Amino acid sequence: MTEKNRYCVIMCGGCGSRLWPKSRTQMPKQFIDFLGTGQSLLQLTVARLKGIIPQENIIMLTRSEYVDLVKEQVPEITDSQILCEPAHRRTGPGNAWAAYHIKALNPDAKIMVAPCDNIILRVDEFRESVEKAFEFIEHHDTLLTFGVKPTHPETRYGYIQQGREIDGDFAMVKTFTEKPDLELAKVFVDSGEFYWNTGIFFWSATSIIKALNDNAAKVSPKFREGEGIYGTDKEEEFIKEIYSASQSISIDYAVLEKADNVTVLRVDGIGWTDLGTWGSLYDVSPKNHDGNVLQGTKTMMMNSHNNIVSTQGDKLVVVSELDDYIIADSENALLIVPRSEEQKIRTYVRELKATYGDEYK
Repeated sequence: MTEKNRYCVIMCGGCGSRLWPKSRTQMPKQFIDFLGTGQSLLQLTVARLKGIIPQENIIMLTRSEYVDLVKEQVPEITDSQILCEPAHRRTGPGNAWAAYHIKALNPDAKIMVAPCDNIILRVDEFRESVEKAFEFIEHHDTLLTFGVKPTHPETRYGYIQQGREIDGDFAMVKTFTEKPDLELAKVFVDSGEFYWNTGIFFWSATSIIKALNDNAAKVSPKFREGEGIYGTDKEEEFIKEIYSASQSISIDYAVLEKADNVTVLRVDGIGWTDLGTWGSLYDVSPKNHDGNVLQGTKTMMMNSHNNIVSTQGDKLVVVSELDDYIIADSENALLIVPRSEEQKIRTYVRELKATYGDEYK
């Protein structure tokens, strides 16, 4: 495959409410340096692609309120490389638009879809896997996903059940399951047949558009009407007209659960984590001798274990006799919640908006 045919769509339009109050509507998680590297999650995502995908072939799929942040953090990106969603419709419509847009630019395009909130600890191994994935889709009409062998039952991730072995680390996908409960996750892990779904996908523009046409009747027809418009100065207005009328659905539900040509590349060695929750941040962060993750300038822990404390400014935080909690603040909000209850944070944010409006969202 010639490098000029490689594209990457970086999904960077989410609001990251499960990492509230650090991640806020006006400054969501993808633009924040959670790991102390000096780079945001978005910047780390772009850096991992250097030398694999031409810089001019990186497409940012985001929302209008984040365009300025994208340009500020990735200044080499041009206006033509930003697709601005006029409404929030999850990943199904976004991937449909990106596929049609890229196909108009290059009918031979091979596309990688990358979430902007992944942590990849072993970048060299990741880059090798990306090369293998692009090589595979060059020779197969398939929709490919990266799968990671689960190390424990986890309810925060979707699961892929592998089917027939193909070659090396590749296998057909038998089933997708979105975020099972704990008991089902245990069954999946014990079976040895399941992998965590990373949300990193590879396909040709032609393959994904065909899969959308075959499987996503409430998404595909709207975008198909725009053939001949994509890549012209009429594209933006066309998208504004049809986007809100598109079904709000993930690409997993719209296509991947139904298509019969989905494959998985097992990538256990890349050190992958989806940084979607405080729990996932706890998992990848350094801990002290009591298992506490401390992200703040001045913190004292008294007989407290397995907490994550993330504070800003120069305030002193003293924690005593507390185990397994999340303590996180921002300029005008403080969260104290058991780690076991972190999935409720998104609900809390919705209730905050209903009570106080957008000030604390």
